[in-house]
Amino acid sequence: MKYYILYNPLAGHGGWEKALSDVKEMLNDAECLNVIDLSDYKELYEKLTPEDTVVLLGGDGTINKFVNATEGYELPFDVLYYPTGTGNDFVRDLKDVDTSRPFSIKKYITDLPKVTVNGQTYRFLNGVGFGIDGYCCEVGDKIKAESDKPVNYTAIAIKGLLFHFSAPNATVTVDGKSYEYKKVWIAPTMNGRYYGGGMMPTPDQDRLADEKKVSLMLFHGSGKLKTLMIFPSLFKGEHVKHTECIAIHKGKDITVTFDKPTSLQIDGETLLNVTEYKVTV
Repeated sequence: MKYYILYNPLAGHGGWEKALSDVKEMLNDAECLNVIDLSDYKELYEKLTPEDTVVLLGGDGTINKFVNATEGYELPFDVLYYPTGTGNDFVRDLKDVDTSRPFSIKKYITDLPKVTVNGQTYRFLNGVGFGIDGYCCEVGDKIKAESDKPVNYTAIAIKGLLFHFSAPNATVTVDGKSYEYKKVWIAPTMNGRYYGGGMMPTPDQDRLADEKKVSLMLFHGSGKLKTLMIFPSLFKGEHVKHTECIAIHKGKDITVTFDKPTSLQIDGETLLNVTEYKVTV
């Protein structure tokens, strides 16, 4: 058996070196251990056999990059994961999984939903964020480019709500049925329960449900003060009690259209100036 470790040097604010050392020690019984940069795995992939094992080191974005790079391929080999990121919403969503050593994620990355944005299609692991969550990722990316300090996304969201973000109106279509919403603050479509470093917009979403569906949550119609008051409850999933401004739809085919361009994020990766996205299961 050969282990191939794919690591993301940018995940976890540079903590990958210790993680890499730890995983090497855990896999010391491997016949062959190859460490390569994440950007090189496409060439490696075609050489792998069912006896080989891929080990991913990084965060949610690392898994996202892997599943999109291997789109259209079968996975005859096992894929293990060792979290070294800062958000780790994927791990947060799992139950009864030992994350102290690499564990298999093959069942979680098979048949992932797809999102189409501006003519490009991507698979996603956790969720697609549209609205102030996309705005937070846009601002966070700018901060990361200027500093090595951790990004406080909650602070960005609060400032955005108060001063910078203007909530658009939205038209959503879920399995052929359309709905109109005014003043939409966030409109994520989720494969798992968590995104954004611990927010739980869709508490009942199950990524391994027998009937595969995704969940769309809309936070809409509320003023800035009420939105600020409810916003913290997203981290416990208690926002769903506010049915006057929270709507959740489940389906296999979802389209969200805003009436003005807004940033969008896919598993934390930011796309700018987006007016529409379409998710299919």
